[in-house]
Amino acid sequence: MTEPDLNLLIALDALLAEVSVAGAARRLGLSASAMSRTLTRLRAVTEDPLLVRAGRQMVLTPYAEQLRERTQNAVFAARSVLRPSVSELSLVTLERTFIIRANEGFVEAFGASLIAAAAKAAPLVRLRFSPKPEKTSRHLREGLVDLEIGVLGTMGPEIRLQTLFRDRFVGVVRAGHPLRLEPQMTASQYAALGHVVASRRERTSGPVDEALAELGLQRNIAAVVPSFPAALAVAQASDLVALVPATFLINQPMTDNVGAAATLWAFELPVTTMPITISQLWHPRSEADPAHRWLRQLVLSVCRQMVPDKPSGLKT
Repeated sequence: MTEPDLNLLIALDALLAEVSVAGAARRLGLSASAMSRTLTRLRAVTEDPLLVRAGRQMVLTPYAEQLRERTQNAVFAARSVLRPSVSELSLVTLERTFIIRANEGFVEAFGASLIAAAAKAAPLVRLRFSPKPEKTSRHLREGLVDLEIGVLGTMGPEIRLQTLFRDRFVGVVRAGHPLRLEPQMTASQYAALGHVVASRRERTSGPVDEALAELGLQRNIAAVVPSFPAALAVAQASDLVALVPATFLINQPMTDNVGAAATLWAFELPVTTMPITISQLWHPRSEADPAHRWLRQLVLSVCRQMVPDKPSGLKT
């Protein structure tokens, strides 16, 4: 009996995940022609086309759809066999790249501390932060990332999660903004100010707007930008007010922290909103992996050490 070429399993997993010859080639570091030849071999072995043309795109055949999850699990199990057991895990010699999918605000606030903590405990470990333009469980299900950081969305019942910390929104203006002279800001005064809103999907309303609407108020939104860093940049160079999570300001130059060198000033909102729960999420396939457990504990420890009860620099 001829033994199957198990390298084909890795290629099949990439093809089913990417639904693209070119995408699978990039994922495995191969040329498009080499991946095309591998697809030809896979079609011969499985006796199924696997990927077929539909207009300008490729789609999976029904048989390929059935294979997708089984293939992912088989590849993950095979890789787990070649990793150390719990008793053999040595952080000093652990050589591995962990991919963490998180938005840029989390990376700016916690990235440097996570990298330093990982390097101290496991010098051969590399952390790679992946952008998070949308909420989806696909990256965890397909093994494209090790951890996902953020607010729990529709991720599926199988996804594991652990709360890292609770956040809240605060207002931010430039250090010399006239607002700093106000002894007490009302909801009406806040709503009447010019605002810059951060939204990847160009949305202009959220929990703060809902709280203001209950008071019969509406924010005066002057601009919408795609990210929190962009909102802070606009606020820093204008009289507009930015709205950002409090933890996003951990590494920002706030007035009460660095005095004259500061460029930003934050204040508590005059309305109450629900806290934001930030969690780390992972696929159950990684649950028992000792190195992955170490990574989860590292992220939890760093986040809880860095998040204070109330970030300094806020008007109370």
